[in-house]
Amino acid sequence: MTECSIRMVEPEDLTACHTIEANSFPPGEAAWTTSLRTRIETYPEGFLVAEFGGRVVGQVNSGSTHKDDLSDEDFKQLVGHDPDGGNIVIFSLSVLPEYRSKGIGTRLLADFIELAREMGKSKVMLLCKEDMVGYYERRGFRDNGISACCHGNARWHEMVQPLRPVDHGTA
Repeated sequence: MTECSIRMVEPEDLTACHTIEANSFPPGEAAWTTSLRTRIETYPEGFLVAEFGGRVVGQVNSGSTHKDDLSDEDFKQLVGHDPDGGNIVIFSLSVLPEYRSKGIGTRLLADFIELAREMGKSKVMLLCKEDMVGYYERRGFRDNGISACCHGNARWHEMVQPLRPVDHGTA
């Protein structure tokens, strides 16, 4: 079996990332190519991809903010994004359907959380539907209840994982 590798996104990954997004979310919820391009160009350090057999098969992308409000639709276009913000907000964690159940999404999420710690973020936040709440809870997230967000006319749960800073051995 070919090994999965995780790396920071590169501009040439745009088409693959859009394909993953379009195959992972219903119309109205999937990010447009222009949104993904903005995320790649503006905040590549908050955008990881998974490669399996040399093919980009998964992604996790985000923005950074000082705010705790996840209902702001404009933030998904990185309006109000602040790379120095204490909170990192996952917009999408997705894997091509034929590569699911191989641990790729879990690995992407774990690497992303470690990256957020290294960046000095205080928490990772995201929105998910009811059927994904358990998945994120098993990975250390707390369900803060239903969000005011109405993206794609769906009900979304606000999930939060507080982070402890990386200990660099300073006394």
